[in-house]
Amino acid sequence: MADNPMLKFVGKGQAYPEKRAADDRADDFLEISRSFILDKAEEQASRCSQCGVPYCSTHCPLHNHIPDWLRLTAEGRLREAYELSNLTSTMPEICGRICPQDRLCEGNCVIEFSGHGAVTIGSVEKYITDTAWKEGWVEPLVAGKPTGQSIGVIGAGPAGLTTAEYLRAAGHEVHVYDRHDRAGGLLTYGIPGFKLEKDIVMRRVQRLKDGGIVFQENFEVGRDATLETLREKHDAILIATGVYKPRDIRAPGVGAPGVVKALDYLTASNKAGFGDAVPEHEDGTLLATGKNVVVIG
Repeated sequence: MADNPMLKFVGKGQAYPEKRAADDRADDFLEISRSFILDKAEEQASRCSQCGVPYCSTHCPLHNHIPDWLRLTAEGRLREAYELSNLTSTMPEICGRICPQDRLCEGNCVIEFSGHGAVTIGSVEKYITDTAWKEGWVEPLVAGKPTGQSIGVIGAGPAGLTTAEYLRAAGHEVHVYDRHDRAGGLLTYGIPGFKLEKDIVMRRVQRLKDGGIVFQENFEVGRDATLETLREKHDAILIATGVYKPRDIRAPGVGAPGVVKALDYLTASNKAGFGDAVPEHEDGTLLATGKNVVVIG
C-alpha cells in the first residue's frame, strides 16, 4: 500500500488552483484562477480513491475515463493522461473550465460523500490539456480516407464543432455555417472571458480549419441560402443552432427601457474583448460603466 500513488485523500486536503488577486482581476477580464503547477496537479490527482464503480465517470455526459487519467497524472505520466482524456472529449481544456463539475463528476465523487472533499477533477483536466498545448502534444486534425460525401453543419457551437471534427476524421468533406463572425457559439460570445479566455476557443477553431473543415461565418440560413439549397448541396445536414434565444421572466416591467437580456450584454462585451467596434457600447445601451445595475439570475 505504501507504493500506491493513489488513495491520498486521507492525508491530503482538497485544493484548487490559486486565484489571481482581486486588484489584478479588476483591470481585465482574464481568467480568475491560475493553473496548477505540476506538483500540485499530481498531489490532487493522487487523492482519487480509484472506485470500482466510478461515479465521476458515470455522471459525466461524455463518460470520460476520469479515474484512469487521474492515476496517470499522479504517476507523472502527463502525456498519457492527456491522450486518454482526449479520447472521449474534443475540447477537454474547455470542459475543465466551464463544465458544472459541482453537480457532475465532482458532485458525485465518492470521497466527497465521505466528507473529505471531492477530487478537483476539472482543474486537473484543464491543467493536463493546457500542458499538452504548451508541449506540442495536441496533434493536427487529419482527415480520414475521402468518402466522397459532403456534410453541412449549421451552427459552430460546441455541438457543431465536435460533430465537424469527428466527421472530418471519418473522411467527409465538412462545411460549418454560422451567423456570427467567429465560430464557437456561446463559448465565444456567451461565456465571459474571466471563465474562458477566448484564445482557448480560437485555437480549437483554428485546428479544425487547418484540418480542412470549411467555415462559412456571417452566414445566416434563410438570408444567405435557404435550407433547401443547403440540402441540395450536401449529402446530409446537421442542425446544431444552439441556445442563443434568451428567456424572459414573467414579472412586471420586463421589456421596459433599461431592462436588457444578459445574452445581448455578454455578446457585446465579448465582442469588445476581441477589440471589435461595438455600437451598443458607443451609444451606452449595453455598457454598464457608471450605472447602478441589478442582475436577476
